[in-house]
Amino acid sequence: MHRGKGMKFVGDSRVVAPELRKKMLPKDYSEYPGKTEAFWPNFLLKEWMVGAVFLVGYLCLTIAHPSPLERIADPTDTGYIPLPDWYFLFLYQLLKYTYASGPYTVVGAMVIPGLAFGALLLAPFLDRGPERRPSKRPLATGFMLLAIAAITFLTWQSVATHDWEAAERQGQIVEKVEVDKSAEGYKIASENTCLTCHGDSFQGGSAGPNLTNVELKPEEIAKIAKEGKGKMPAGVFKGDDEQLKKLSEFIAGLSKK
Repeated sequence: MHRGKGMKFVGDSRVVAPELRKKMLPKDYSEYPGKTEAFWPNFLLKEWMVGAVFLVGYLCLTIAHPSPLERIADPTDTGYIPLPDWYFLFLYQLLKYTYASGPYTVVGAMVIPGLAFGALLLAPFLDRGPERRPSKRPLATGFMLLAIAAITFLTWQSVATHDWEAAERQGQIVEKVEVDKSAEGYKIASENTCLTCHGDSFQGGSAGPNLTNVELKPEEIAKIAKEGKGKMPAGVFKGDDEQLKKLSEFIAGLSKK
């Protein structure tokens, strides 16, 4: 059939013939005896059994290794050292650098992660080639290796620079001691920044140990307050000798409650 000058209509090859359409349909599972099975209930029952095994194993692990819970969160403890889950450590490490912390926190918290997430969204549009080998896709491979190296390095840095001993000490669950905050010894402690490191109830923190269970005499406590010990420098206490005596007796009396 001719349509116009120099044109000939021969049909549309995209239309599948009825006899071929039947051959293209997938066969029913009943046509493969012994090789396939019904989804319900055979296959689904196997899935449930495997899932039950993993669930029981997971419950056994939670019983054998309980969650490392810490003491009740104290919003007034400014010396607390936080540590997020392992998959956020690389982002947490960014906030420790000068260009992404302090007044530039928005850079480490939003700008840099936003650029990385935006690069993932643009990846299908930047690399549209048909090649599958990494050597044939230098742009995509290079960005992938750079991202893996950056995440690995930042995660390792976050773990290596974390004060694990202080974190374990600050998270210990200790018996709460009722502290008389109206006592003169407590007022002297608050005036000399003792509560900043040791907590508002002397429960301890990342910068100072727990003072409710010290087995020291008042004289020994007074000496440490003046001369320092460990991470505590000398000269922190600014009061006179009478105030120092009242403070040391007050702290020594906490362990007897």
